[in-house]
Amino acid sequence: MISLEFLLTCAVVVVTPGAGVLYTVSTGLSQGRAASAWAALGCTLGIVPHMAATALGLAAVMHAGALAFQVLKAAGVLYLLYLAWATWRDTSAFGADAAGRARPVRELVGKGVLLNLLNPKLTLFFLAFLPQFIDPAARAPMAQFGALSAVFMAMTLVVFVGYGALAHGFRQRVIASHAVQNRLRRGFAAAFALMAARLAASER
Repeated sequence: MISLEFLLTCAVVVVTPGAGVLYTVSTGLSQGRAASAWAALGCTLGIVPHMAATALGLAAVMHAGALAFQVLKAAGVLYLLYLAWATWRDTSAFGADAAGRARPVRELVGKGVLLNLLNPKLTLFFLAFLPQFIDPAARAPMAQFGALSAVFMAMTLVVFVGYGALAHGFRQRVIASHAVQNRLRRGFAAAFALMAARLAASER
């Protein structure tokens, strides 16, 4: 069930930079290690609805229904564009005073949850990938699904927390230079916008 192949594939999926990684890293740079850990937790919790949808069979409906996929994708694109706009406008996001006005935990977690909740690729990932590692002849296949999902979520949390910690390590260099702050702010805004464009252009 939980094979080396499964672990390696999950590791590749989790480590590959995406919107969740970008959000966690930007939070680590602008708010510090603790804030990035909360952001990572939010991104991890955002996986739960996709897991539940798959377990309940709703993912099969979404997979078959082009309209449902397109609606979720459009919402994801709009949210990424909002993050790009908000990041571009927040000129003090990476400044030395950012930690002093740290976002509330519920906001950090909520943004992470929403970011992954509006990622239609996660539902398709659970639908197309995880079943390959479930033994259909097993006495409790849903228990296997739950265990595999839990491993994937645990790996996501650990890797994202690690990304945030690395970002925090560079934080002192960032807040010491206004030029670096501006480049990072514009770079993260552009990256969010690029991900929105990629999601908008993606097929089912």
